[in-house]
This record gives sequence, C-alpha cells and structure tokens, in this order.
Amino acid sequence: MALIEKIQHPNDIKKIPPEQYGRLAEEIRQFLLEKVSVTGGHLASNLGAVELTMALHLALNFPEDKIVWDVGHQSYTHKILTGRRDGFDHLRQLGGISGFPKRKESDCDAFDTGHSSTSVSAALGMVRARELRGGSQTIVAVIGDGAMTGGLAYEALNNVSRLSSNLIIILNDNNMSISSNVGGLPKYLSEIRTSTGYLQLRDRIYDSLNDTLPAVVKGISKAKQSLKSLMVPGMFFEDMGITYLGPINGHNVQDMVKAIRDAKRVNKPVLIHVCTKKGAGYGPAEKNPSRFHGTPPFNVATGLPLKPSKKTTYTDVFSSSMLHLAETFPTLVGITAAMEDGVGLQRFHTRYPNRFFDVGIAEQHAVTFAAGLAIGGMKPVVAVYSTFLQRAYDQIVCDVCLQKLPVVFAIDRAGLVGADGETHQGIFDLSYLSSIPGMTVMAPKNRRELSDMLRFALSLECPVAIRYPRGAAYDGLRSCRAPLEMGRAEIICEEGGVLLLAVGSMVKTAEVVKEKLASHGIKSSIANARFVVPMDTELLRKAADKYSLVVTMEENIRSGGFGEHVAAWYAEAGLEIPLLNISIPDAFIEHGSPEELCRLTGIDADSVTDKILKKMGDK
Repeated sequence: MALIEKIQHPNDIKKIPPEQYGRLAEEIRQFLLEKVSVTGGHLASNLGAVELTMALHLALNFPEDKIVWDVGHQSYTHKILTGRRDGFDHLRQLGGISGFPKRKESDCDAFDTGHSSTSVSAALGMVRARELRGGSQTIVAVIGDGAMTGGLAYEALNNVSRLSSNLIIILNDNNMSISSNVGGLPKYLSEIRTSTGYLQLRDRIYDSLNDTLPAVVKGISKAKQSLKSLMVPGMFFEDMGITYLGPINGHNVQDMVKAIRDAKRVNKPVLIHVCTKKGAGYGPAEKNPSRFHGTPPFNVATGLPLKPSKKTTYTDVFSSSMLHLAETFPTLVGITAAMEDGVGLQRFHTRYPNRFFDVGIAEQHAVTFAAGLAIGGMKPVVAVYSTFLQRAYDQIVCDVCLQKLPVVFAIDRAGLVGADGETHQGIFDLSYLSSIPGMTVMAPKNRRELSDMLRFALSLECPVAIRYPRGAAYDGLRSCRAPLEMGRAEIICEEGGVLLLAVGSMVKTAEVVKEKLASHGIKSSIANARFVVPMDTELLRKAADKYSLVVTMEENIRSGGFGEHVAAWYAEAGLEIPLLNISIPDAFIEHGSPEELCRLTGIDADSVTDKILKKMGDK
C-alpha cells in the first residue's frame, strides 16, 4: 500500500515512520505531477514546498493549530495531508476543490488567500485573538521571499516586533516569485544563504565558553551582540525583535520539524528561514519554474503543454504593440509588479532594458513610481492583472488621477479568468476605475482595437486605463476600425430595434445574440462602447428615440458598472427608455472554466437572448 493512501484524515502523517519520509515526499510529488498534468494548476511552487509542508504537519496538530499560507498556491500538499486527495481529480474545476486555501472547504484551512504578502498580518491578528480569548494553539505564517517584496509584509513585521507571545513565521526562500525576484531583500537573503559557516562557528565558540567560563560568557554578552550585528545572518529580523533561525535546508523534513518544535517554545515571534528549490523533483519545472508556476495540462515526460496554443492572445498583442510604440514614443517606459512574463513585457525588457522596471510584488509602489516617472516627463505604462490592480486603488486616486498625470494602465485578465477563482476574477475594475474623476476607461472589441487604444492612450495627457481579457484575442470585425475619438462609441451594425451596447469582450457575444434574436424575428443593432468613461452621451440621447430597448453588456459586476452609469445618465437627463443591464451579479465568482462561469453568471449569448426576450415580453 502506498504511503500516501494511508493519509485519509488530518494528522495521519504522524503514523508514518521517520525513515519513510523521503518515500512519502516522492509519492506526493508523483501524485501532484499526475493530477496537475491533467487539470492544470500551480505546480512549481507546490513541488518545492512538499517537505516543508510535511514538517509543519508533523510538528503541529490540525485543525487546532493554524497555518496561514501567503498567496496560497503552494497549499496542494497541505490539502493532501488533510484528507482531500480524492478532490484533485477536479482541482480548480467548477464544483471541485480550489487551488487556494478555502475555509469553507476545510476547517484545516485557516485563512482564504490568493493575493500576496497577507500572511503575517492575518497570522498576527490570530495571535492577538488567541491572547484576548485564551488558547494555546500554534499560529504559523508561511511566506515566500517573493511575497516579502510586498510592503504589507513589512507593515505586519513592524507590528510583530511588539509581540510578547509565540508566532512562527516561515520564510520559504526559493529565490522566486512568479518571475525572478528583484530588489534589495532577495539580495540580502541570498547573502544569508552563503553565511551558514559563521552560524556554526558562533555556536561552537559560545558552547565552549559556556562550559568553561560561565561568568565570562555573561560578561561578554554585549560584545557578543555587537559581533552578531556585524556577522550573524538574519540581523534584519533580530533588530526588529524577531528571533531568527536558519537558514535551514527546506528539503530535510527532520531538521525542519526540530526547528518548528524549538520555535514553538519561544514566547516571542520567531522567523525560520527555509531554503527550497522551486519545482524540486521534476526536471522541467526546476529548469523553468516560471513556466510551471501556473501551467495548463501537460505531458509529464516532456513538460510540454498537451494543447499548445497557436492563437494570439491579448497579452501577445500588448507585447507587440509596446515594441512598436517604443519607437514612436521615446519616453515610453514599461512597469510590472513581478509579472514580466505574465503581462507580456519580456520582449520589451530585452529590447529596451533601461526603459523597463520590475518593482517586485508591490503594486502600490508601481503606481506611485509611475506617477513620479510621468512628472519627470516619461510615458509610463503599468501592465498589471485586473485583480492585482485593486491593491493600488488609493495610489490611482491620489497619486495619479488627482494630479491628472498621463499614466497608462494596461489591465490584463479583466473579466472572468476561470480556474483561479474568487481572488483572481477581474470583475471589479470597471466599477472602481470609473468612479475616479479624471480617469479615462476603455475596452477593445478585438486585437486590432487594443493596439489602437494603446497608441491613443499614449497620445493623451491624462490617466487612461485599457482593460482586456485573458486568452485568445478576438480577430473578428476586421473591417470595423474607425479612428478612436474621445468618448465616442462605434456603430458595428445598424438595423434599429434593440440596441446591444457592448463593452470590450461582450461585443463578440453581442454578435451571437444578434443572430439569435433574428431567429425570433427581432431586429437589433450593435454598438461597441469603446469608452466606459467618458460615455458616448450623444449616442445615448439618440437611442432614446431610435430603439425599443437598450441592452448594456459588460463582463463586470453590476454595482458601479457601465450599465448602472448608463441608467443613471438617463435618469438625470429625464429621458425614458427601456433598459436591460447584462452584467455579472454582485458576488464573488468561484473557479471554473470561463465558458462555464459565463453561463453561471448569465452573460453568455443564450442567457442574454433569453433575458431580452423576457424583457420584451413584459412590455
């Protein structure tokens, strides 16, 4: 019987003899490869954290003790060890288990995560609650060195230093975030990795003196602290009042178990510095951890995707456009928050290394940094996923829009992105961006319009956001390429009847809806909104007399979205016209394929057609 099959419930790992830990780790890695190669998912981060997770489960008791996983995409082994192995057949699929920790999924998941740098703050809150309510459970935050580039982690560490009870922070140091780490902290941690010789020397000297000259040892404690401040690794944390242990080999289970048990006995915060290898145990992932950060289904033998995509994505279009526009706009610079590959800036980086900036997992800094560049005469483009731009809302408001600075936000993965679930759906950006005075918000209907909008945005002297979806770029409507004009929609086809006023990705859906309505004998027209802010109010005014129904269509939540702005304008203008708002319900949308989620939220062509027919039947 395989060892992994013996683990059916939390804490079952403790029944495994220590001499078989290595075999169990191998079985877990093989299991992950078999399952993720079929479903897709986060692979490299999970392969690197197998032994670390095993050590945590050997040293802690679940669900009494708590682990807060930063980001959470490395929690697959945790799910296996808490009895959810059978759920991996439907990992990240609609109705299946999530690729991230979910409290509703298991009482062994202490905190829902998905974004970076949150673990220490959440864990500290749990510790304070433990102090106030009484309790003895162990609280552990597991944070990667990539997540440590985020400012929230330092805000938390600043408060952790005041703590006088136990909190364990495990720094999982694999020298990676999604792209390679940048900045001063990774360099500092790299130096620590090479400094273990001093730790051994220090301990030998101290132990020797302690055996022979106790009084002398006590007398030279101040000198010892001075020596530490010069030589000991981890003094950054020690100076903050956090006991530092490490570096420790993150693939040695027993060493980590000992470190965790030692840390549990300390009545103050302890940081255990663990060094791991991202993608450990699988050659292709070790060689290219970024490629296997989030992977589609793949061939285990070769590491190659099962269905290589030959379609041009919106990210590809953005990548090519940046290269072309860099020649026209010599002040153009590209900014990313540790997502060089994901947002398509790698080619720009190669061609224009002095005009490319990776700020690490620090979206707030990225936006204010861009504001500074704009004041200095540059044309900054901040390329970011929709879900991560939320983290910098205050900076967009106060540092960019308030000062009317020409910063362009290239917002990738807008709308329903699928398998990563609630924390990654890009369904809020139209609402939070369109509420900011001075922000221009656009959405392209197809690949060519994305290129046109990026060029148009760079010609303006105001903040601009361009949001576009994940995946293959729509290549239809090639003949519709009227020049962009601020605040003007584009009429795709004009037949009277129902006006389908669609935003970005929903233009493609509107084409299908038009065909379906025609089969019911209903005429319809299609307008590509292009601009969410400012809206084409001239079109809206004419529509009140011209159409029997205006249907707004957007891949965004209802509250504060395009449809609500249109309805508000009509109300303020005193114009009456039947309106139908097609948008995503005000809810957090779970994981599943984008097609399934469109049906689930009622924005697919069939659902839209049914809603229109029902609305017209109610007249």
